[in-house]
Amino acid sequence: MFAPRYPTERGEREIASQPAAAAGIRPTAVAAVALAIFAIDTLTDRTVTVSVLYVTVVLMSAGFTRTRSILLVASGCIALTVLSLLLAPGTSEGIAVINDFISIAAIGVTALLVVRNRSAEWGLHETASWLEIAHEAILVRDLNDVITYWSRGSEQLYGWTREEALGRVWHDLLKTIYPAPLEQIRTEFGGTGHWEGELVHTRRDGERVTVESRWSVYRDERHRPVATVHTDRDITERRCAEEALRQAQTKLAHLTRVTTLGELTASIAHEVNQPLTAIVNNANACLGLLSNGSRELDEVREALSEIVDDGDRAGAVIARVRSLVRKSPLEKRPLHLSDVVADVLVLASSETAARRATICNELSAELPIVYADRVQLQQVLLNLVINGLDAMSTVEASKRQLTIRGRAGTEDGKRLTTISVRDAGIGLVAEETGRLFEAFYTTKPSGMGMGLAISRSIIETHGGRLWAEPNHGQGATFLFSLPAAENTDTPS
Repeated sequence: MFAPRYPTERGEREIASQPAAAAGIRPTAVAAVALAIFAIDTLTDRTVTVSVLYVTVVLMSAGFTRTRSILLVASGCIALTVLSLLLAPGTSEGIAVINDFISIAAIGVTALLVVRNRSAEWGLHETASWLEIAHEAILVRDLNDVITYWSRGSEQLYGWTREEALGRVWHDLLKTIYPAPLEQIRTEFGGTGHWEGELVHTRRDGERVTVESRWSVYRDERHRPVATVHTDRDITERRCAEEALRQAQTKLAHLTRVTTLGELTASIAHEVNQPLTAIVNNANACLGLLSNGSRELDEVREALSEIVDDGDRAGAVIARVRSLVRKSPLEKRPLHLSDVVADVLVLASSETAARRATICNELSAELPIVYADRVQLQQVLLNLVINGLDAMSTVEASKRQLTIRGRAGTEDGKRLTTISVRDAGIGLVAEETGRLFEAFYTTKPSGMGMGLAISRSIIETHGGRLWAEPNHGQGATFLFSLPAAENTDTPS
């Protein structure tokens, strides 16, 4: 049998005061009706089932009494039915008992149904009350995307009152911008009955807000979808703060790149000076051949060809430096990590030679393409190379070898590319390993302590990770992994 759930007194008062008070029904009227039914039932032939009219009394009392009072009214009606049976003048007891039993059953069933309906009303009322005090914007839309419920939070966030929003198509009202095609979102939602994502809505005053939206399907007793419940949390300020932080990180990364290049000024000057010297020498040779009236055009052509090659070489070095110095937003593209390594090795080649070290490039040609910002990855790798050279500064020159390796792998079913920079330096101190990537922490006398912190931030922005491991022998290895690009089109 159905067990009624009794509402709280506050809910009882609010529910009981709604339709009944408007209709003017009072307890005295209900009592009068009950007494009239009792009198008629007592004085009338018992073959007529008058006592079933007590159902009306129970229904009337439901409009203004509490749940427990409804059960008391039903009990009173049953008692009056039994009393009428005892007081009625002689009639067939069998028929009278059967009729009164039917009446008592009808009164009891009616009372339980009323209590059950009251419990459901209370549940809906309490749910609506909780929705009204929620900070999030909550709306309910039917299968035609028409708004059927608009919470107080929705009024505060979007600016439209409940009366203005009800009956409107929700995405037309809010001018919704989706993170993916709407049909794709509908398909996902239809398959799972749940969807989460970020949406951009337009408020009544024209201002755009970014919300974290959660959709849940609401089903009826037959498990058929009848509505969709939206819960929207305003994250506009958070997104603005994240954008400000991203811009600050970009500026700091640019400053670190410039600082790193400052450390390589002599090496870069040497890289540019070599081809420029060669250009001058070849140009002088051409002038000498031409001034002597020589007809050795092959020598002239060879000298001019070398001038072109040396000019391209100097231009390439300058272009690499400009790309690192240039302040530009994040620009992710498909690229080969081997190209990034080649760029860094050119920039660091003179510095490596000046420190009497060697760099061994053991990158595999089979590495997957990654989707990343080329300049930022150059910055990370250049920082790791310079750190490795610094770590080997006190080591015997014959042992100063830096090895760059790359390998493909998988993690959680996704393809990854891992690059490692292994040095033969002084290694890592156990208590310092956990702090290497902290901002402003450095083991160098003249270091800023920002290089590794920014490098880790860059790699994490690309969906990867950066970490360090001590070597089994001498030195340490710094590694970073990046997810392979899903679209493996040839990089531009």
